[in-house]
Amino acid sequence: MKQITLFAFIFCSLISTSQNLVLNPSFEDFFDCPLAIGFFDRNVKNWTIPSTGTTDYFNNCSEAIGFQNFNGYQEARTGNGYAGIYTYFKKDYREYIQGSLTSKLERGKKYQVKFYISLAENSRYALKEFGIMFTSTKANFKANINIYAKHIAKRHPRLTLRSTFNKEFYDNDKEWVEVSFTYTAQGFENYFAIGNFNNNSDTKKSKARQTDYESFSYYYIDDISIEPLEKEILTETTETVEQPNLKVNEVYTFKNVLFEFDKAELLEVSKAELNQLYKHLSENSNLKIEIYGHTDNVGLTTRNQELSEQRAKTVSDYLILQGLSVTKIKSFGFGSTQPISSNETEEGRLQNRRVTFKLIQS
Repeated sequence: MKQITLFAFIFCSLISTSQNLVLNPSFEDFFDCPLAIGFFDRNVKNWTIPSTGTTDYFNNCSEAIGFQNFNGYQEARTGNGYAGIYTYFKKDYREYIQGSLTSKLERGKKYQVKFYISLAENSRYALKEFGIMFTSTKANFKANINIYAKHIAKRHPRLTLRSTFNKEFYDNDKEWVEVSFTYTAQGFENYFAIGNFNNNSDTKKSKARQTDYESFSYYYIDDISIEPLEKEILTETTETVEQPNLKVNEVYTFKNVLFEFDKAELLEVSKAELNQLYKHLSENSNLKIEIYGHTDNVGLTTRNQELSEQRAKTVSDYLILQGLSVTKIKSFGFGSTQPISSNETEEGRLQNRRVTFKLIQS
């Protein structure tokens, strides 16, 4: 039996305030025109490096380290300067850039993070994943290999890693390609670092071209921005929602709890359904709930397991934020181990990428 319930929804959209919090975002302020490679942290104002790698600074003022350089040719996206880093090289060698913010990010507030990359022409490999590590203080790792930020974040409360995944490999060596995502701040972020935080064995790469150079991946970076997002009330409507009579110990699949590819942040369209579920739980205080995350079988098994756990926790955290007691909710991830359809077709994979829940009598 179905109950007809009226809900008034305020539809919100996220709009950018166009206030970039990154100091010297396109590397135009510098001390000296670069004459040799590896002087990024000495030349560029408000920028450093979080490790002992030798990040490069390119500026058109230089004949040696300008738009025409040792790894190819690339004009700056804006202005005259940009950075260059090795994101894949032998023995896990890595380079990063570390930027400063004008003010600490506000806990719980959403920010639009954006930067532009271009693969250097001499690179043999293209990648599909970058990472941004946020910290409260400047990072200073005494090594030139990849920073294990994902593992460090588990025991360090003021460090977090946000990976950026792309469906395709970033193999464009002619134009600048945008990398962007929405980030919810934890409230300690004063600095950030960009690069590849995976070791060589965990790095997803694709051969971009045959070259006479060593096996490496090298990217130019320009125009970094981190801008706050604010909610704008657009309209208020009243609509009729059919609310099913949910039974205990039965598994239900959310219809509109959706996520972007390889990400675990809720889309705005998902919140109406979760608000309806929270209302049901708040009106039935004798119920507990379990949230289950599932993925298709595309990608690494470890990543699918991690992603399923993250998505289930995101749903759990949202319900807790609405007021549900933490003692009444648990979340689990099953990766790709419990498919409900074939992973051989896109339609089947779509059905397998799901979040489900079960109500339990307490």
